[in-house]
Amino acid sequence: MEVLNMKRISVFLIAVALVAGMVGCGGGVQYSLHISTTIGGNVTTPGVGDFTYDEGAIVNLVGQAEEGYYFIRWTGDVDTVGNVNAATTTITANDDYTITANFVPDGVESLWDWYDLDAIRDNVDGNYILMNDLDFTTAGYEELASPTANGGQGWQPIGHRDAEFDGMFDGKGYEIRDLFIDGGDDVGLFGWVDEGGHIRNVGVVNADVTGGRFAGILVGDNFGRVSNAYSTGSITGTDVVGGLLGFNNGPISASHFIGSVTGDGVVGGLVGGNWLCSVTDSYATGNVAGDGIVGGLIGDNDGGTVSNCCFTGSVTGEEIVGGLMGDNNGHVSNAYSAGSVTGIDGLGGLTGRNFGTISNSYSTGAVYGERYVGGLVGDNSDTVNNSYSIGSVTGTEMVGGLVGRSRLGGAASNSFWDVETSGQATSAGGTGKNTTEMQDFTTFSGVGWNITTVASPSTRNTSYIWNMVDDETYPFLSWEAVS
Repeated sequence: MEVLNMKRISVFLIAVALVAGMVGCGGGVQYSLHISTTIGGNVTTPGVGDFTYDEGAIVNLVGQAEEGYYFIRWTGDVDTVGNVNAATTTITANDDYTITANFVPDGVESLWDWYDLDAIRDNVDGNYILMNDLDFTTAGYEELASPTANGGQGWQPIGHRDAEFDGMFDGKGYEIRDLFIDGGDDVGLFGWVDEGGHIRNVGVVNADVTGGRFAGILVGDNFGRVSNAYSTGSITGTDVVGGLLGFNNGPISASHFIGSVTGDGVVGGLVGGNWLCSVTDSYATGNVAGDGIVGGLIGDNDGGTVSNCCFTGSVTGEEIVGGLMGDNNGHVSNAYSAGSVTGIDGLGGLTGRNFGTISNSYSTGAVYGERYVGGLVGDNSDTVNNSYSIGSVTGTEMVGGLVGRSRLGGAASNSFWDVETSGQATSAGGTGKNTTEMQDFTTFSGVGWNITTVASPSTRNTSYIWNMVDDETYPFLSWEAVS
């Protein structure tokens, strides 16, 4: 019996040993490593893709830049990377990791935190790329961009009248969040951008900005290019105040603002004052208020060209107030406003006062005022054509369904207003139609509009400026997004 028990114990011990051997031979913990790279380089060791390593394995990493680029940093799960700033380094497999090798073009500096962003002021002619989002958790925020930074003034704008930013800033689609500014003229993330400057592909989000003259969340005074940029939040200033830019003398494209803008003088949802430059494919949404020239998109458009733009929200002012712009002395086309307008004199659903040209545009918002109040234009001294309005219009003197007052040769041709929805039977320009006629294709095609019918409101035929569903909708612009 004793011999039998000894045999059983021996068999058990042998089995335990075999199991232990199996675990130790290929059965240990393994982790995955996913490696990717940005444009401008490659990872030659171990490569790009997915790899598996035993726990504790030390893996060699080699990043190789292409011609015209240089390696900048490893990012991602980099706690066990030997040196994140070295192209040749190692990573220890202690968990599942995802890492990226980052490369940037020669002559371009990378921005990773608020300290890097702040250092731009030391070389305002340089070229910069934002490598990640910045917010209140990012290094340097408390010291540089918070409500307690710089004695309560918050962020100090980059560039000023004696040292304008004249370089390139590419946000690469990332956002700069929680920016706080309080005080001064020429305020924004950038204070002054010169004609050689270009800001693109960046959002400034959840901003809280207070300034004096020439105040914008992105730029206070802009003479350069702005493309694919946006801002959200609130801004308050005195004169020439805008949600994205305060004063603009450079081309703007594919940009927008969402939030509230308040000022005393010239105030606009996207831009306070636009001088001689184009604004295209851009919009603003929110509440815009001021005491001077106020517009939902642009306060004062002086010689600029505005196209494929729109505003939704509310605009409040006193004199020269419009849903898209307060004062137009330029060219507006293919644009619309769906915002309400409230004030006293010179109020229009699209523009308060017009000394320029307006074509292929419309407004749908209600307009409330006293004198020179129109569904499209309050006070018109130039040309309106191929346009319409349908919003309700309320006033006491010189009130019109399309135009409140027309003077100095101002005229509206091939343009219409809805006498039912506006509550106005007369206008200082244009032709009044009932709702049925305003939704009749022949009303517009019969006077030469570039218009076609489509099957539904969600259908677009971009070969024409205007689309409409016959007997169902008012005309709408073919570039408009499908809601």
